[in-house]
Amino acid sequence: MNDGPSDDPLASFDIEKELLGGRRQFTRKQVAEKSGVPIDMAEELWQQLGFPRTDDDDVAFTKADVSALKQTLELINMGILEAESQAALVRTWGRSFARLADWQATLLGGIALNAEDPRKALDELVGTVLPAVASLQDYVWRRHLASAAQRLLGDPEGVGEETSLAVCFVDIVGYTSQSKTMADADLVGWVDHFEDEMTRQVVNVGGRLIKTIGDEVLFVAEKVDAAAEVALNVTEMGADEEDPFPMVRAGLAFGSVVSRLGDVFGPTVNIASRLTSVARPGSVLVDRGAYDALTYDGPPETAPDGTPLGKLIDKATEELSDLSPFSEHGDYRFRRMRRVAVKGYRHLEPFVLRRKRD
Repeated sequence: MNDGPSDDPLASFDIEKELLGGRRQFTRKQVAEKSGVPIDMAEELWQQLGFPRTDDDDVAFTKADVSALKQTLELINMGILEAESQAALVRTWGRSFARLADWQATLLGGIALNAEDPRKALDELVGTVLPAVASLQDYVWRRHLASAAQRLLGDPEGVGEETSLAVCFVDIVGYTSQSKTMADADLVGWVDHFEDEMTRQVVNVGGRLIKTIGDEVLFVAEKVDAAAEVALNVTEMGADEEDPFPMVRAGLAFGSVVSRLGDVFGPTVNIASRLTSVARPGSVLVDRGAYDALTYDGPPETAPDGTPLGKLIDKATEELSDLSPFSEHGDYRFRRMRRVAVKGYRHLEPFVLRRKRD
């Protein structure tokens, strides 16, 4: 057995003490008692945040955990964290920060380990870089909070209600086969480029990137033509062999959407997802709602005889599709496809969207 000094220059560095503001000194029951939070509530919060469960005798908590539980209890007592929204909000925190922490640990850890003096580099990272990162994270959060508040306060009566949005999924074609042949570093760089370019495209048209799901991105926009431009842009980039952006396909739907905790729900979201699953590589499929929105010039809702305009459009579209499946409007060209059966929708009506010049 070797009792001599370790060859690891970071062996004596207590990373948890540096990051958590002190050594672990409390069990889960002790930290609950010191914070005044019932143990059942504390365990529920830890579970929602994604923290591993500890045994009764495990010394796993610091003074920072006591302070955090006290602050949480204050928010609950103030009515900020209500029972109906507490679980979803805390889970969102846990998932978001866990992913962010994994990425930051890999990045900063790699910098420290590759330095000439890893211990000195890690000291500098913890003492200087992490506070700067925390400050920037707070800045980004406040900017997004201000933007979200403006959207809600602009229509205070509509808070929590359904709104009409364009919802689009963009999916990498052949991701599974590519991931088997690419080196890990190349795969990470490939996906990072995909997410980075998608973010740029969405933000440039005033849309919002909702989430990335592995090889897929979900975004929304208030204007359906803005979402259509993003979908067409990225499919064109993916089809260009000189462009490093991957080949993609997209599904776009327009209709009522429920927004909650930064995510979106409802049939419109489901339809956009189903359209993506049946789209051919390099193509954009839109649903009837998006088609109508992209081709609507603002005529009255009813014809002079009182017939709903929607029925007249449906009839005209059916008759025209018998002659030609293609139609043009503005800068876009549409090709009506046969109705398809997908999970949850037996008669989904897709349209292929292209630019008129195509």
